[in-house]
Amino acid sequence: MTWKERRTVTILLSIVGALFLALLIVFGMIYREGREEALAGTAAPAGLSADGKAVDPGAYTALRWYNGSATLSFALDEEGKWIWADGPDFPLKDDTVNSILEALSSLKFQQVLPAGEDKSEHGLDTPAATLTASTGEKEQTLAFGKATTDGDSYYMCMNGDESTVYIVADTLVKLMQTPIYDMCALPELPDLSERNLRAITIQGPVPAAEAGGGEEDGAEAGGPEAPGEEPERPAVSLNARRSGGEDQPALWFEGSDNVTAAPLMQDLLHDLAAMSMAKCVDYFPSEEAAEICGFHSADAILKVEYAANGTDQTFTLSVGARMPDQSGRYVRLEEDGAIYALATDSIDAVMTISVAGMRGVVQEPAPAEGQDGE
Repeated sequence: MTWKERRTVTILLSIVGALFLALLIVFGMIYREGREEALAGTAAPAGLSADGKAVDPGAYTALRWYNGSATLSFALDEEGKWIWADGPDFPLKDDTVNSILEALSSLKFQQVLPAGEDKSEHGLDTPAATLTASTGEKEQTLAFGKATTDGDSYYMCMNGDESTVYIVADTLVKLMQTPIYDMCALPELPDLSERNLRAITIQGPVPAAEAGGGEEDGAEAGGPEAPGEEPERPAVSLNARRSGGEDQPALWFEGSDNVTAAPLMQDLLHDLAAMSMAKCVDYFPSEEAAEICGFHSADAILKVEYAANGTDQTFTLSVGARMPDQSGRYVRLEEDGAIYALATDSIDAVMTISVAGMRGVVQEPAPAEGQDGE
């Protein structure tokens, strides 16, 4: 082949390559435009009213979902506030409900697929989660199947229509995993800053001998105690004295001992000022649940006398068992039967004083008579 022929072949191959590249670009643009048009046609919000417009989140009046382990139902009350249908008195913090309604109203279909004959292909034969929302005039139900391979989306069908499968973001499924007690509006504790405090009493656990005494012990002591009457607990009483008026810094006394500068006293004052509930554990506990959490006989009882709005008030907190993850303690307020969690660093000083007093040292029991302690 001569050099002229080789040059001609090279030019022709270059032209063919350029044409092939141009075709790829054109086909790519056509595919992209077609895909965008398809997505544009399916990306309309899933929450539609009768006229095809997106539903205003404020138009919903009832909501129910199943998240794979629990079913929760919510409704608007007469005042237009969301309530938990199974517990109307439950102090619902409606952030999760509102987030679900917002996500539902703006739900986009990432992809629309024709449904196959086998619903199990997408996990829709036994949905992992379902969501039903009502506006009063219209009810809409979403069923979520398997997660996609990337784990960021879910297969979904709507209103029992098995002919079409949608792929949507995992936003709704994640929100529906929120436990009901994580939606509890936690009680706001009083301001227990030192300037408001008047007296603090910390009762320790019932002495083991008294707590475990049997019928014979009761008979020896003059008969069993009255039903429901708990043996006397050891207690530490701390009183504030202010020589210059109620607004002045206090000196703290245990009896006649000035314990103001004691590190444990300062820790206690710090903990009281910063104390807040970590979460709700059980708002409607059964007697069995309360006993499991240590309230058959509380490990400690905290009573604080304080001033608020010019009047004397009392705050009482019962402290139960440690939580399994050791992150805190179960606690109960005097006027509230619910069980809450209090972080360990908020109750450490109380628990130390309840067991060891202001010295913070647990006294070893004296050896029994006739033993040398070895």
